[in-house]
Amino acid sequence: MKILYGVQGTGNGHIARARAMAEAFKNRDGIQVDFVFSGREKEKYFSMEAFNGYRAFSGLTFNSNSGKVDYLKTATNNNLVELLQDINTLDVKSYDLVLNDFEPISAWAAKRHKVPCIGISHQNAFRYQVPKKGYGLMDKTIIHHFAPSDFQLGLHWYHFDQPILPPIVHSGGAHHGVESSSAGQDFILVYLPFENLKQVAELLQRLSDYTFCCYHPDIKEEYDLDNVQFRPLSFTHFQRDLVRCQGVIANGGFELPSEALSLGKKLLLKPLSGQFEQQSNVATLEYLGLGSAMFVLEPSIIRKWLEEEKPDPIHYPDVAGAISDWVLEGDWDQQTQLSQNLWKQVSFPSHITHLLD
Repeated sequence: MKILYGVQGTGNGHIARARAMAEAFKNRDGIQVDFVFSGREKEKYFSMEAFNGYRAFSGLTFNSNSGKVDYLKTATNNNLVELLQDINTLDVKSYDLVLNDFEPISAWAAKRHKVPCIGISHQNAFRYQVPKKGYGLMDKTIIHHFAPSDFQLGLHWYHFDQPILPPIVHSGGAHHGVESSSAGQDFILVYLPFENLKQVAELLQRLSDYTFCCYHPDIKEEYDLDNVQFRPLSFTHFQRDLVRCQGVIANGGFELPSEALSLGKKLLLKPLSGQFEQQSNVATLEYLGLGSAMFVLEPSIIRKWLEEEKPDPIHYPDVAGAISDWVLEGDWDQQTQLSQNLWKQVSFPSHITHLLD
């Protein structure tokens, strides 16, 4: 089977899922997977060794400014003429199947040429009855039409009695080459890529009793200043520090909290203002008792959170492997059994079971 895998490149969470899926497909015979990414300039991708020979397109993306969606910049920076040209010229007819993680070019090209397309994304979970916050008509339109697909697999932290799947995460420290004895070091991992770096640095330095390791796209070389270690983006180094840290401060994406939960890290999340998905994610984690929220960069909020206990880890099964087998079986409209089998393997903290009974 020959597969084209389209991945939204604006957020590193989409890429992390694709990395796990690429690894799963490598362990299965009779399958070839080619990757395309869109949403950022090719030179801004990093740690892409898993996607040998990948292609990158401009696609569609959103722009942010100091933790808020910048709608004017988003509208002016997206080139619709180039988008249509890429959709028309992308070769999908030589593939048996298109897999898609909220990537518009490969999705629309598949639709145009009637090549079967399976959408695998967190965004697809919002097609179902799951918690939503700030979800309007425009958001619904984007979820259903931004990257159209024939079959949809949605990913979320809990099933909410819907035929969705658990998160795709790697299997703890062993996968990342980190010895268990090196885990649990006394620092907090910070990843707030949509926030102003200067403001984040000033915030963390005010909390001088604690040590922070801050990754940010605006950091070009690593350096230490007072109680903060500043690090440029690196998949390997970030995963190492994720395993070792005591907790994570991040925006309201999906993949990083999923990995943090699987490792038993406490979470403090600041959703991107004006982005319903991040607002819904943070509200859901608060509801489930799996994370805390902050809506402004305020040291007193962080200080209170720092005093909280670490949670028990949540065991998520090998979702990437299960999806790979399901794809090869070919019964793509049969998703209920896949969902049920995977959720049976998830072990939640007792408070979630009691909360949702």
